[in-house]
Amino acid sequence: MNRKQVIAAAAAGLALCAAWMMRSSDVVFGQPQPSVQVPKFRYDPTFPQPLPEKWAIGAIGGMAVDSHDHIWVLHRPSPLQKNERFAGAAMTPPRAECCIPGPPVLEFDQDGKLLASWGGPGQGYEWPTTEHGIFVDANDNVWLAGSGDKDAQVLKFTTQGKFLAQFGHQGKSGGSSDTQNLGGPANLTVDSVNHELYVGDGYRNHRVIVIDTETLTFKRMWGAYGNKPDDQDLGPYKPDAPPVRQFRLPHNVTLSKDGFVYVADRVNDRIQVFNRDGTFVREGFIAPRTLLAGSASGLAFSPDQRFLYVIDGANHHVWILLRETLQVVDHIGQQGVFGGSLNVPHALAVDSSGNLYVGENFDGRRFQRFVYKGMGAPTGQTLPPPKP
Repeated sequence: MNRKQVIAAAAAGLALCAAWMMRSSDVVFGQPQPSVQVPKFRYDPTFPQPLPEKWAIGAIGGMAVDSHDHIWVLHRPSPLQKNERFAGAAMTPPRAECCIPGPPVLEFDQDGKLLASWGGPGQGYEWPTTEHGIFVDANDNVWLAGSGDKDAQVLKFTTQGKFLAQFGHQGKSGGSSDTQNLGGPANLTVDSVNHELYVGDGYRNHRVIVIDTETLTFKRMWGAYGNKPDDQDLGPYKPDAPPVRQFRLPHNVTLSKDGFVYVADRVNDRIQVFNRDGTFVREGFIAPRTLLAGSASGLAFSPDQRFLYVIDGANHHVWILLRETLQVVDHIGQQGVFGGSLNVPHALAVDSSGNLYVGENFDGRRFQRFVYKGMGAPTGQTLPPPKP
């Protein structure tokens, strides 16, 4: 090796070392960046308006905003039916005046008024055992997924709840190479221009899969870094080890207006970006020493798409990233059960005005709105409530 080659190799080694230090440091990725103006939010206690008195709401499996700025919530009523505290009125004979689990699909207007509710088992389709993921496309088709042990399907409905089509079948999953079924799909999004459905197929499979929205036939798929997906056992996540070359749990997928596919690889504490054909572009890490369920769950863009919002259920935050660099510049939220706090946030959506909608899992069982209030310095907090 000549002198120039030695210098080049040394420089490359230093660059790799620096990148690894940035990846491994919670300070770099978790601290506000004071030179950047970031979106600011204030909790809205008026959203939603009161639901029917006897309804009980389960863990929030997904949230979406449609082209009319209506807010869609997908929750999980089935576990409530087994708990008399939430389903006493639904038991035979009734054991209390309250409650009855609400329908799993809820539609709200901007005032927080409930417009429609529907969903559950029916003729001609297989309703998921664990509701997980909802998206409303530009043609007002509602797409639903499920992460239950046997769930291997996505469903297509009208906004009134009329069943249209199904891809995959319960109990038929053949792993990450299967082109006819899914394996615990976590979330999904639609490219209405190109008639393509993108699915983060992640609770048992380890891939992004693309399906034609008109024919519901397979088109393509990929794993982490654009690799061919496989189902090898990656072992436990280790923050100081080199990044693994496959997804552990692609928990969310979304598309930017300029044609990039963003994937939240939850347990690996990272976001990966691809071209629509699956070519890997870049990645960024979120609180990379998080060892619980992972720090990268849900994804949504600001209306101008300058910022990427990332749900972190383990640390009870919504992280704010610069979309182009995936640099964390701020976060909102802290753990708590009071209004404006976050308790295992799990689902995320943004409307055309830049307002955030956050749904919670497990003990939270609620969804909240955080109103966009303009730009300001990073603080790691939501704005205080307005004075009376």
